[in-house]
Amino acid sequence: MSCYYTQPLSPLTLPFSSRSLASLQTDHRQTTPLQRHTRSQLLLTTTLTASSAKPLSQDSWVESLRSQARSNLFREAMLTYIQMLALAGISPDNFAFPAVLKAVVGLQDLNLGKQIHAHVFKFGYASSSVTVANTLVHMYGKCGDIGDVYKVFERMTERDQVSWNSIIAALCRFEEWELALEAFRLMLSENEAPSSFTSVSGALACSNLHRHDGLRLGKQLHAFSLRTGIWRTYTNNAFMAMYAKLGRVADSQALFELFEDRDMVSWNTMISSLSQNDQFLEALSFLRLMVLEGTKPDGVTFASVLPACSHLEMLDRGKEIHAYALKTTNLLGNSFVGSALVDMYCNCQQVEIGRLVFDGILERSIALYNAMVTGYSQNEHHEEALNLFFQMELDGICPNTTTMSSVLPASVHCELFSDKEGMHGYVIKRGLERDRYLQNALMDMYFRMGKTEISEHIFNGMEVRDIVSWNTMITGYVICGHHDVAFNLLYEMQIVEEKNRDDDYEDKNMVPLKPNSVTLMTVLPGCAALAALAKGKEIHAYAIRHLLASDVAVGSALVDMYAKCGCLNFSKRVFDRMPIKNVITWNVLIMAYGMHGRGEEAFELFKDMVAKGDKNDGLRPNQVTFIAIFAACSHSRMVNEGLYLFHRMKENHGVEPAPDHYACVVDLLGRAGQLEEAYELINTMPPRFDKTDAWSSLLGACRIHQNVEIGEIAAKNLLDLEPNVASHYVLLSNIYSSAGLWEKSMDIRKRMKEMGVRKEAGCSWIEFGDEVHKFVAGDGSHPQSEQLHGFLEILLEKMKKEGYVPDISCVLHNVGEEEKETLLCGHSEKLAIAFGILNTPPGTTIRVAKNLRICNDCHVASKFISKIEDREIIVRDVRRFHHFRNGNCSCGDYW
Repeated sequence: MSCYYTQPLSPLTLPFSSRSLASLQTDHRQTTPLQRHTRSQLLLTTTLTASSAKPLSQDSWVESLRSQARSNLFREAMLTYIQMLALAGISPDNFAFPAVLKAVVGLQDLNLGKQIHAHVFKFGYASSSVTVANTLVHMYGKCGDIGDVYKVFERMTERDQVSWNSIIAALCRFEEWELALEAFRLMLSENEAPSSFTSVSGALACSNLHRHDGLRLGKQLHAFSLRTGIWRTYTNNAFMAMYAKLGRVADSQALFELFEDRDMVSWNTMISSLSQNDQFLEALSFLRLMVLEGTKPDGVTFASVLPACSHLEMLDRGKEIHAYALKTTNLLGNSFVGSALVDMYCNCQQVEIGRLVFDGILERSIALYNAMVTGYSQNEHHEEALNLFFQMELDGICPNTTTMSSVLPASVHCELFSDKEGMHGYVIKRGLERDRYLQNALMDMYFRMGKTEISEHIFNGMEVRDIVSWNTMITGYVICGHHDVAFNLLYEMQIVEEKNRDDDYEDKNMVPLKPNSVTLMTVLPGCAALAALAKGKEIHAYAIRHLLASDVAVGSALVDMYAKCGCLNFSKRVFDRMPIKNVITWNVLIMAYGMHGRGEEAFELFKDMVAKGDKNDGLRPNQVTFIAIFAACSHSRMVNEGLYLFHRMKENHGVEPAPDHYACVVDLLGRAGQLEEAYELINTMPPRFDKTDAWSSLLGACRIHQNVEIGEIAAKNLLDLEPNVASHYVLLSNIYSSAGLWEKSMDIRKRMKEMGVRKEAGCSWIEFGDEVHKFVAGDGSHPQSEQLHGFLEILLEKMKKEGYVPDISCVLHNVGEEEKETLLCGHSEKLAIAFGILNTPPGTTIRVAKNLRICNDCHVASKFISKIEDREIIVRDVRRFHHFRNGNCSCGDYW
């Protein structure tokens, strides 16, 4: 008989190259499973005492054997088989072999199965019984490899429906999806009618093909099943799962609604499909319908629907499901439901409750440990994540790639854990260093450690780079401030994508690459940091073309990018067009209005957010919201409004004031000149709070209002807490120099030098064409440097005629006034503004970003320049935006 793969193709033609099943003997050889019953290999040679056997007929022996196999008493069934052979001298028949082979499958013992196979030959059932042959195919499919399965199948002289179902199921089990469908066609060509079980295997195979081919073949298979009447509840469930996995959830739902004989699997399939395709609200609605129609949810239901609560951060709904599950089922031993509950609570920032659920699960699986470790890590409980990781090994649970991917970020963020690179060694020791997911996590770890060269080495050595690999690299460069490298990598990533589209490009390991929502939300902050508006608009256009602009994370990043590039109107427009907004989106816009000095609008936004939050449980002000609104109040002299919110934030909104909130309110009071009140507020902070930021805010306020006495107190506390931070020395030195206390100012500078503390150089950026030009105070390395200085000297004379008086107090060097004026011309923001004027058409808005606070002189000078040159000049410093137009600034000199 010829091999079945040589038969002509039926109308269900596959688009894949045909290859012999026999070739799988060499390229799909798998390791034999661990023998969980080591004594079973000796069973067939064991001799029992004659007294232990009872005189029974063959039918009695076989019936006893079959009964034990049906009851999953596999070891007992094997002992019965041995007694039947060795003591009773009864030969097995075509009813005994299927039972004993089922026991072999239950014991997962391939060697024992091969011995039984030898008995099949010995007693003459190798070719005489199709039932026994079918059971052998099934046994090898469960315990052996595809080569073993093929050998048995190929030697069968007679095949029935079960034979074909067994080989197709085995091919699916070994993920040979194309060959499984080819076997289905050849089953038809041999005039063997498929059954509902054949359709189930075929649907599974189609669901694992590429989407286009899977849908085409899946629809043909579906139509065939309908035409031939092969239709059962479980076939309907299989086709529902197939359509959902291939991205056609609507088709899956249509099947569900048309078919009345639904069972538990039908509901679970539908809920799982919706949840896995990010249709979380619909998944929750189906759970409600399921209960209303009288179908009692089980553990699979809860494990499928809880991720919907997790992604939507619907804590209250998640608690309701938890309570219902406890009330109606016993979950204490269900690790799958426990894992989903832990994930839900941790994703809703309820880590302590997640740990209580974890502790309540009696039998803990690797999935449960991973959920808890991931929950700790994502909620910045890094020490607890590491402790649980170490506890896993003590409990005999071997960490896998998911565990390591979660614990690596915790190790890099945990200050108490010093052996961060040792985690890399552990990964290598476990033989996991070639795992792509772990390589991505390691790259992220080394970037956050500042060791970019190691991340680059890992990236360059990767055999396969997926979208996460590229996103990790882009994110790493953004974190390290290498925005230009991040942009270049984004373009390189798309070049790789074009290579993948080339038909002559045969590297099958390359994954088709296209920037996704994570890529965009990663690179957009780089545009924001450099005020690279043109690049930001280009990315926005890409997001619109590829239907990513409606993604809430991308939309929030676009709102932030436009705001930080000085385009507040564009920022608001993107915000208004977003179909879904979360708390991050609102926070970004509130912060944007505050940075632009439009505190009243920010306050109105805050009130709108609270009003909408009353209707939507997922939208409530959080700690960041209050930081944003306090900053907005601070920049707009809205002291009373800010203080009212601060004193009512816990009572009205359930947000406990944190150190950052105290620091913001200190800034609010200090900026308004209420230094004594700000100082008193710091003294009322709980002792456990870190007061560093609060003292820093107070010191900055003392510099604005030239208060030497309180400034010295703030500086003393700061230098005790952070003796190596240059900005604390610089602010105190500025206070002294502004007060004319040059000797004290020089002493501070001398102390900085002795301690090796260096002031951060002032830098400014301006975008022109496809490049972002960087200027550093006092640096003459820019190609147009000489031209810029010459232009500024001419501009200085024009400004003086208009009434400009240089503020030489901003120069912290004890030199002559003329030299101080020259030094002022070298400030980075002036150089960037001059570059913009010389290189852009008249009337073009000039946008400059600066890494430090704009100095008093540059602020005054920018007002004069905007009037003389008839330009709008937008400067974003480390604190806020300044819109200079016609000799005025949007800040009203309150900054």
